[in-house]
Amino acid sequence: MSEKDFNNEIENEKHHEEDKWENYDNEIDLSYKIVNIVHTVDIEITEEINLNQIAQNQLNVEYNPERFPGLVMRIEKPHATALIFSNGKMVLTGLKKVIEANKVVKKIIKNIRKSGLDVRNPIITTQNIVATGNLHANIDLNLAAISMESAMYEPEVFPGLIYKMQEPKVFFNIFSTGTFVCLGAKEKDIIKEGILKLNRQVRELGIVRKNLDSIDYEDDPFL
Repeated sequence: MSEKDFNNEIENEKHHEEDKWENYDNEIDLSYKIVNIVHTVDIEITEEINLNQIAQNQLNVEYNPERFPGLVMRIEKPHATALIFSNGKMVLTGLKKVIEANKVVKKIIKNIRKSGLDVRNPIITTQNIVATGNLHANIDLNLAAISMESAMYEPEVFPGLIYKMQEPKVFFNIFSTGTFVCLGAKEKDIIKEGILKLNRQVRELGIVRKNLDSIDYEDDPFL
């Protein structure tokens, strides 16, 4: 995502709060919410970041280079976790709104500078948006595995059906109760497009179950 696109996404965010359930179909109560956004951040540095120096000067950090090469820094408001590496790369997780990334990165940069290190000009890129939702219909996963292209269902390994949608390019974990996880998109509009398409597909393919007694609710991780 370019800086211009990122700024446009922030503007859109002001009008559509992502932490609320949203309905997009008047006839079918389709709902979802964004639960995690993963960003990568490239920081301009003049020399390698001394992670030990940050660990010694900052609270809410963890650094054990024998187990993991990055430093873990936690930000409380808004809640986020950053993995910081000595080469100036960062991975940011835990956010639910694109608009929050800029605020969190500013706090991280401030914390690093307080440790006596020179870092600047962060470039933020959205890598993955994760959403959970409900189709409000019970799904025959065995039939879905046969009817849907690029779908895999192995209940002995994982209770949900794994579906790779070709267009838009997103992944779904779909459960028999109609709940799902959608991931792989880098923009909110792609998430919305994929979920609406999935909603149409399950009904057009006739994989919606009518016999509720045969649903195993214990397999659903959202219940």
